Amino acid sequence: MRLKTISKFVLGAVCGSLLTISIYATADSASSAEVSADAGAANTIPIDEINNFAQIYAITKNYYVESVNDSKLMKGAVTGMLSNLDPHSDYLDTEDFKQLSEMTNGSFAGLGIEVSRDKGDSGVKVVAPIYGTPAYNAGIKSGDFIVRIDDTPVSGMSLDDAIKRMRGKAGTKVRISVARANELKPIEFTIIRAKIEIHSVKSAMLAPDYGYIRITNFQSDTSNELAKALNKLAAADPSLKGLVIDLRDDPGGLLQSAVGVSGAFLPKDSLVVYTSGRIASSKQKYYAKPDDYDIDGTQEKSLNTIPAKFKTLPIVVLVNQGTASASEIVSGALQDYKRAKIVGVKTFGKGSVQTVIPLSKDTAIKLTTALYYTPKGRSIQAEGISPDIIVQSEYSDLLDSWDVSEASLDKHLSHPDNATKTNITESVPVIRPPKQIATKAELKAKLDTKMKQVPKVVDQTQAQVDLKEDFQLQWALNILEGKPLPADSLPKATKAN
Repeated sequence: MRLKTISKFVLGAVCGSLLTISIYATADSASSAEVSADAGAANTIPIDEINNFAQIYAITKNYYVESVNDSKLMKGAVTGMLSNLDPHSDYLDTEDFKQLSEMTNGSFAGLGIEVSRDKGDSGVKVVAPIYGTPAYNAGIKSGDFIVRIDDTPVSGMSLDDAIKRMRGKAGTKVRISVARANELKPIEFTIIRAKIEIHSVKSAMLAPDYGYIRITNFQSDTSNELAKALNKLAAADPSLKGLVIDLRDDPGGLLQSAVGVSGAFLPKDSLVVYTSGRIASSKQKYYAKPDDYDIDGTQEKSLNTIPAKFKTLPIVVLVNQGTASASEIVSGALQDYKRAKIVGVKTFGKGSVQTVIPLSKDTAIKLTTALYYTPKGRSIQAEGISPDIIVQSEYSDLLDSWDVSEASLDKHLSHPDNATKTNITESVPVIRPPKQIATKAELKAKLDTKMKQVPKVVDQTQAQVDLKEDFQLQWALNILEGKPLPADSLPKATKAN
């Protein structure tokens, strides 16, 4: 039985929490027996341990101080068994499975707002309304705090719970009360839910002759959106000399989309990534060809419309600690083929593959089954992608103290011993922002203020760039323009060309 990889996902990434990214697969109409056979079911079931479990289950069911239903006990047992293996294996109940499908497709029924919640907030903060959605049209604004959903106060809710309450069937109503600056009382909105489409690719002209592409995550339509964005840039400036691809804080997404995006800039049929694990079906190679990236029959046609110049156009890929999984696949492939300069700081390091095996029509288990490798055999797991040129941000001192990486997660898988070793960080330039006299508390306050200054979303496909305030982006453009690196950034054994 072949396990067909269909999706890769994001679970987490709220309020500075760690990003957990996965590649998902599902069995092609496979029964549980087939899955067991593929995994080598000759391993006998541990009868004594199963008997112990049954005994513990019965004791808990009969003697716990409160009545406990069977589904709660079983979910807890299965979740504990899987989550104890590594940070990414898990049990997906009906709600989790539904969210996975929504995130893969990049669409859901809801209001159309990006939200967050910081520790101590009494409400859920509106980061930005998505242009043209019910929330945008109703007048919800960036910086609003949602304090009540229908008749329920938000103060005691988790962010996930608040999101679930705001989502619902298209055409249904929900009442939202928001606290707004300079308003004495909460403002109430009655909003009709609608299907929300999330665009994952944004573009802009960074400067004359230089384009900019921002990929926020890898969805089923990302390759199609990339093709539109590149054609838009080529039409805006036929004399393009370079391109910045911004993958900072991109937590990942669909494997096929990562292959398709890579293929837009690589020679036809190039190896993009391969996977390897214990079972035969986990050993797969993915090439820049339609069989490996065309999800629904539209991607090949879209990618074929991209002007040929993008196969050779100079590229800088911007990465940071939030660049994970699918975005690391793209970064690693373009780096291995020397198609792009990787600029920024070391990436997250999520290099394991999770297979989603359905248990029923609406539940599944997500199990780590393999690691993935770049074309040259590098494993990203617990290592990340090291930039060709390190460019720190003005917040590097603060961010470095928040160890946000795969290697910092409890029970993470180690970097495999058989992977190609490429530690290039010791001999690459390191560009630092101008020295600032600021404590970490002052940097955090400045970063918090910056995060709250979110402009109103006007067009989902239009990237918003600020060269003046973005030190890493400044240097991405400088590198494309061929400007010399600062003398103090060069390794001692290296001379400037």
